[in-house]
Amino acid sequence: MVTIKCRGITFSNIQAVIFDKDGTLEDSQEFLRLLGIKRSRLADAQIPGVGEPLQMAFGIEGGSIDPTGLLAVGSRRENEIVAAGYIAETGRGWLESLTIARRAFDEADEMFKHSAVSPLFVGSLEVLKYLSEAGLKLGILSAATTESVQKFVKHHALAEWIQLEMGVDSTVHKPDPKLFLQACEKLGVNPAATLMVGDSAGDIQMGKNAGAAGCIGICWGKAQVSHLENADVAIASLEEITILAD
Repeated sequence: MVTIKCRGITFSNIQAVIFDKDGTLEDSQEFLRLLGIKRSRLADAQIPGVGEPLQMAFGIEGGSIDPTGLLAVGSRRENEIVAAGYIAETGRGWLESLTIARRAFDEADEMFKHSAVSPLFVGSLEVLKYLSEAGLKLGILSAATTESVQKFVKHHALAEWIQLEMGVDSTVHKPDPKLFLQACEKLGVNPAATLMVGDSAGDIQMGKNAGAAGCIGICWGKAQVSHLENADVAIASLEEITILAD
């Protein structure tokens, strides 16, 4: 059991820490922005006129993406369904709309299949080592697919410190607390002794509804953001997670 402190807030008797991936450990904003643009353009090639509305729906704002938007926090399936909804508004049937959206997403994924994995946020690796060496179990629980999480862990050689690589591969999505409970079960830890660290309101809500020991919100460079107001504490860098000596 470990005692963790962030900005004056103390979490006692902690066994494990579960991290979100995109926007928390991985600086993936540019990759997601480019992926969203490609998805919308491929959809527009099939159904002219839906491209621009889709980019807005995804939360693409010029050279950045909305950290609370669909692309940043939603699963692939959720993004796909929203895209299909815009396509259906053009008069297509629902099944046809889903097929068109899925085709655009599959084509975009194929184009980005061999693209470089996004970098870790500076200092993240050192924090993972620090927490692991203190005896904590560490896991990643992402809205991306499990395959994507595994690719991320392998690329950055994190397997030595990460005991759980879990994504969303079913109809259960964040902020459903079942995901956090499943992650804790796989890690062999009590949810009430596990911290959730994430950059979205969904991460925080999921952890709280699952009875987590605490929920730490992160917005790199700027902790005071409205979408993390329900977190127990919000930080601007993972290096703010410190361990108190016994």
